[in-house]
Amino acid sequence: MTAVVLGWILPGLGHISIGQTRRGGLIMFGVLFLVCCGVLVGGIDAVDHKHDWLWFIAQIWCGLLVIGIDVLNQLFIVPLPIPQRATLVGLSHANEIGTLFIAMAGLMNFVVLLDVLHATRNNDLERRVLHHSGGDS
Repeated sequence: MTAVVLGWILPGLGHISIGQTRRGGLIMFGVLFLVCCGVLVGGIDAVDHKHDWLWFIAQIWCGLLVIGIDVLNQLFIVPLPIPQRATLVGLSHANEIGTLFIAMAGLMNFVVLLDVLHATRNNDLERRVLHHSGGDS
């Protein structure tokens, strides 16, 4: 269960904590890549628990990173007057695409958390293949 919590705090960390370092690193790269691309394309307001709460349900599975982005949005973007806010946020389809990227990252990490819940310690496929083929482990 600790691996699941770690995997929620930082995607991929759960797998790393049980010895599946390659898988954990790939998961971390994939989820963080999607979140970063979502913020770059859609703006920081692509994560908004007040106005896009349904999307936020999917995004929250990315963990503390998404919560941090939402806090930044609520503190620095939302309070601004509309004309000033419009110059700082992604508009229309760009914002929607960014929101979708981050939601996909969250849903992907949700599946990863289910995987780490049922994974066994040090049961890394790459390590097993190297071991059985006579390579160094």
